[in-house]
Amino acid sequence: MATSDQSGYRNLRVWQRAMDCAEMVHTVTRGFPKDELYGLTSQIRRAANSVPLNIAEGYKRRRYKRKYLQALTYASGSEGEVETAIELAQRFKYIAPNQAGEMAAQYDEVGRMLSALIARIEADIEKEEREGGGKRE
Repeated sequence: MATSDQSGYRNLRVWQRAMDCAEMVHTVTRGFPKDELYGLTSQIRRAANSVPLNIAEGYKRRRYKRKYLQALTYASGSEGEVETAIELAQRFKYIAPNQAGEMAAQYDEVGRMLSALIARIEADIEKEEREGGGKRE
């Protein structure tokens, strides 16, 4: 049974979209060549998983805004990694250009959502520091 804290990150639209995208990556990569299992397949799956995992981890640490920000920054980095892996998969002809475009568009949306959340947390940190109430970790 989910606690209220767990349902908190589950209610974040960025986490929901990142989960959908990770599921999509796992589905698509089932069609990659078997000799890529420990190469690009593994890399893109780990990066795709990292996005929602880091969002959830950061949310759990949200009391410490800098730690939340750090986790969101990791998620953003992983999002960029997935987008690059999608482009590689297209270049290697593991996925069709239209499929790669759709996947990239969905990850671009997650990236924009993450950027907005990161900006909001950074603004909160700056405000707290200006007001002298910022916590130092």
